[in-house]
Amino acid sequence: MRRNGLLIGEMAKRCGVSRKALRLYEKAGILPAPGRTEAGYRVYGPETLTLLAFITQSRHLGLSLNEIKEIVQIKRSGRAPCPHVLDLVRQKVRELDRALVEMAKVRRGLQRLLRSPRSAPRSKAVICAHIEGLTLPKERR
Repeated sequence: MRRNGLLIGEMAKRCGVSRKALRLYEKAGILPAPGRTEAGYRVYGPETLTLLAFITQSRHLGLSLNEIKEIVQIKRSGRAPCPHVLDLVRQKVRELDRALVEMAKVRRGLQRLLRSPRSAPRSKAVICAHIEGLTLPKERR
């Protein structure tokens, strides 16, 4: 029997994703169920290439599989998903901004630790004088 499309290994190689990822995207409902050969092998059509490119780009931008699934479902329902995507992106930017503030605090604390005197008396420390003797600024809320 002649097949029309790419087998899972061919699709994975062409798109730079693993076979496991393809099965995961299918199970999650992001990819439609592919056709099957008589032997039961998955056969993906050319439309899967563009959908996988979208999924890959979305993952690189930090979108979760559930968020990607929502976007794809909106598109499949015939509506434009772009307003929803922009809302998600705004939310991601806010989350990143909060994470960056927290990471900057951690970095400052680590830098203080590196600048602290290395000859701290060991007898006063329960575990490590470098950490225990470090004075961190109070968090502002």
